[in-house]
Amino acid sequence: MPALSSAANGYQPAADLRWLLFRPWLLASRLATVLWQLGSLGLVLLVQGNSSDKAVQRRLAERILHTLTALGPCFIKVGQALSTRPDLVRRDWLEQLTRLQDNLPAFPHDVALATIEAELGAPASQLFAEFPDYPMAAASLGQVYRARLADGHWVAVKVQRPGLERILRRDLVLIRLLATLTGPLLPLNLGFGLTEIIDEFGRSLFEEIDYRREADNAERFAALFAGHPEVHVPAVERHLSGERVLTTSWIHGTKLQERQVLEGQRLDPAALIRTCVVSGLRQLLEFGYFHADPHPGNLFALPGRTGAMGHVGYVDFGMMDSITDADRLTLTSAVVHLINRDFRALAEDFVQLGFLHPSTDLEPIIPALEEVLGGAIGENVGDFNFKAVTDRFSELMYDYPFRVPARFALIIRAVVSQEGLAMRLDPSFRILQVAYPYVARRLLAGDTAEMREKLLDVLFDQQGRLRIERLESLLAVVEGEGPSTDLLPVMGSGLKLLLGPDGGSLRQRLLLTLVQGDRLHTEDLRALAGLVRRTFSPRKLAGGMLARLNPLASAA
Repeated sequence: MPALSSAANGYQPAADLRWLLFRPWLLASRLATVLWQLGSLGLVLLVQGNSSDKAVQRRLAERILHTLTALGPCFIKVGQALSTRPDLVRRDWLEQLTRLQDNLPAFPHDVALATIEAELGAPASQLFAEFPDYPMAAASLGQVYRARLADGHWVAVKVQRPGLERILRRDLVLIRLLATLTGPLLPLNLGFGLTEIIDEFGRSLFEEIDYRREADNAERFAALFAGHPEVHVPAVERHLSGERVLTTSWIHGTKLQERQVLEGQRLDPAALIRTCVVSGLRQLLEFGYFHADPHPGNLFALPGRTGAMGHVGYVDFGMMDSITDADRLTLTSAVVHLINRDFRALAEDFVQLGFLHPSTDLEPIIPALEEVLGGAIGENVGDFNFKAVTDRFSELMYDYPFRVPARFALIIRAVVSQEGLAMRLDPSFRILQVAYPYVARRLLAGDTAEMREKLLDVLFDQQGRLRIERLESLLAVVEGEGPSTDLLPVMGSGLKLLLGPDGGSLRQRLLLTLVQGDRLHTEDLRALAGLVRRTFSPRKLAGGMLARLNPLASAA
């Protein structure tokens, strides 16, 4: 008879199906519960799902929310995953699903103590100088205690819910079967690839419940941000951690949830948002390794400041993922193409990323992208209203043959969580005000071969002519970050690139612009020289030096 595999073996859909089939009593009882709950929900959706009444759709969304919550941890996680899938779910349902909370009653304290002793080989009373009688927080997968070590340091001890692995394996089998059978009948934009989406979800969920893997994730994340004092990662206490228990240093901070609370502690919400967005961009576009669940409960505001950046602490590294180099480069290109209003190139980026099939006719999609995204950008990057765009883009993905590739499920979750956090703290926040200057600085610095290649694509057209307006746009965005922006690093990076060994391709392209069609062209270089004089005038450089010497002035 098939045995239940351990969490360390990961998600195994075929083996788990065999395991459940050999236990018909488990299958029958749970299937009856799930069918009753989902069947009732499905009947209501069938009758009212096509209603154009917004109040009806809001009630349906609430019904979905309550049903998933009642079905337990696995279905709660499904709801959270669906909340990031505008290609699968109607936009007017997404708003309710994004409110899905996984806060649950704590499981019995004696069960938690038994788990600690089984995992760590000794009772909590011997391992910790002080261990509380109740957790600080309880969620769908575990609960967290605040304990004290013998040396006086406070730590967070996360203990997994009992029988969680068995529950998840059982429910994932049922979800996979039911989704495969009923998916085409649901009023969702399911299309192809549903099994792959569920399998990707299952794999990430089983990675999340192996706390040894989470410990590895935390240490890797900390190493990536070792040179960034604005980002704090708790240290893992390896001798007090196992597969179902994880102990890390306690972060003494304030959750990034309410602006008034932060301001009451003299913390700057704008500086904290900047840190969150920039660190998220670094994870996606530089490191290729990212925290996939940066919701307010997993981010803490800390005292202190590094330049314009507030100090932020990350916790909960169970849901992490990587992004390929090819996808990182294409995402960078997509940001540049968006700002430059090159919607044909943006549509091609979607094809490269897998959001559109290579055989898709892009002609009707290009004007739709321009309508949805072009109007949102306005004349100024800072006018970009991300919330309005995400609402419209959800409709676009539902109406056109967009599909979110399985590998992008966690990336979208991370971006949506990040945006939701920023909007909560500052409704007027514009994410591209931070994102595009970051991309522009990386392009202008050309500090990697991939960035130098992208810079050439931006600055020169297919005929080899210099697109001076593109360079002017990049510099204007960097300069527009604030009145105290220090342009010296930008100028230094540009000169280093132009005159250094890595700037050979750039110098060659500039020379080729001089000679085209057997005649000398100097207008591009004259325009370039004028742009440099205007941008890096002595007055602006002096202002940047003063800002660097007196950071308090720039913060004022």
